[in-house]
Amino acid sequence: MDAGAFTSGLLTGLREGVEAALIVAIICAYLTKTGNARFFSNVFLGASLAVILSAVLGLALYATVGSFQPPYEQLFEAATLLVAAGVVTWMLFWMRRQAASVRGELHSKVDRAIDGGSVAALVILAFVAVIREGIETALFLTGQAASADQAAIWVLVGAVIGLGVAALLGVGFYHGSRRLNLAIFFRWTGIALVFIAGGLVAKAIHELIEINVITIGTQTLFDVSAVLPHEDDSGSLLGQSLHALFGYTSTPEVITFVAWLAYVVVVLTLFLRPVKRVARAATESVPATVVKG
Repeated sequence: MDAGAFTSGLLTGLREGVEAALIVAIICAYLTKTGNARFFSNVFLGASLAVILSAVLGLALYATVGSFQPPYEQLFEAATLLVAAGVVTWMLFWMRRQAASVRGELHSKVDRAIDGGSVAALVILAFVAVIREGIETALFLTGQAASADQAAIWVLVGAVIGLGVAALLGVGFYHGSRRLNLAIFFRWTGIALVFIAGGLVAKAIHELIEINVITIGTQTLFDVSAVLPHEDDSGSLLGQSLHALFGYTSTPEVITFVAWLAYVVVVLTLFLRPVKRVARAATESVPATVVKG
């Protein structure tokens, strides 16, 4: 078992899965509150379709990465890694900015769907809400699996377990559990994802160096392989784990290290900045609408 790859997948599956589970739980709790629990099946149908489509997308991307011959394999892998890091970065800030108003917005959309008499609208609402997280997860896990090489299976195993735990937490959210402080959870898992995404950026730069797309700053910055090697055959569990989880390498190129450091410093600084709370949607205080059978 590759502990680093497993932990990387677990953290991603848990963090992104909790966001999706929270959205579904909010929708279901509101349907119960308004006497419309019979529409649960529509919500679960939309969410399930989003999960299936995301899984297919992830598998297709991962299969495509390994189907190219050099240098196109490295180019595609680098592009996938950069896109994954970019999407995750955008979603971190989107969730940070929208966290205060997401409940009210979802309630408003549920009301409009029910008032319009469109059962399909609830399917679409759940699908759209979950597919956003699903595509992000698929891209991020594809990047992590490509970076992990032979340990890719452990990224998947970790992700499945993380998603399973997220689903259980979603049940807890629905039943009103307050044992998990979501603000703290999203903050610390967000910080961890910044470092993981930084590793994807560094891996992408390394791939581009290998095929001579980047030729500046390619010299080795330092070599600590005697102390903490990262290679699979080195016998260093810590080095291998750091490599799989955060993209650590014992012999980084100058440009690779600079790119990693710049990404982590800039994104982490912006992510940890105090955010002005968005006013809750006014619709949250509007009386619930009940559909008559």
